[in-house]
Amino acid sequence: MTTVGIIGAGHIGSALAEGLATRGYDVVIANSRGPETLADLVARLGDSVRAATAVEAAEAADWAIVTVPLKAVDALPAAALAGKVVLDTNNYYWERDGRIAALDDKQTTTTRLVQEHLSGARVVKAFNHIAAAQILTDGTPAGTEGRRALAIASDHADAAALATAVYDELGFDTVDVGSVDESWRVERDRPAYVVRQDADELRANLARAER
Repeated sequence: MTTVGIIGAGHIGSALAEGLATRGYDVVIANSRGPETLADLVARLGDSVRAATAVEAAEAADWAIVTVPLKAVDALPAAALAGKVVLDTNNYYWERDGRIAALDDKQTTTTRLVQEHLSGARVVKAFNHIAAAQILTDGTPAGTEGRRALAIASDHADAAALATAVYDELGFDTVDVGSVDESWRVERDRPAYVVRQDADELRANLARAER
């Protein structure tokens, strides 16, 4: 049985925990407030989901999802995630995270920052441009006309392949942006951000993005 570690139990983390648990994954989920604060979520999602600390979730994971505010990235357990594929859902909200000069000056991307902190892991941007509730409602079988598409970006082929497989399991097509240095194309205030689009529409929106 594959175990997924989820660090961050907000709307996105909780939705992914539910979606993966119903598809047969074991999920270990953590937040910044302690496992005991996740008792209601774990009870609702069932026996295949358990709460833990961030380090425990990372250590238990065959692969992981990090879905914490960007300002909390430096607290992620880099050593425990080393050698693993990590799906990164981050977006830069300066109102929440504070101003980050390298992002404001377009010198880097949010997922590059995550990859630099998790230098031993293989990071892929995923699930950053879909509303949490839609993760559980918008998926359709492969081949469905107009199937919703989501983007990925990674410097690692195996991480991109895993994210593509997870998207497909949850009912979404994939458009690969390329390196994490190109992941700005699918972030906040860009044409592809949080809109329902099929693969062709997503490619067009990514191409229209201006930095």
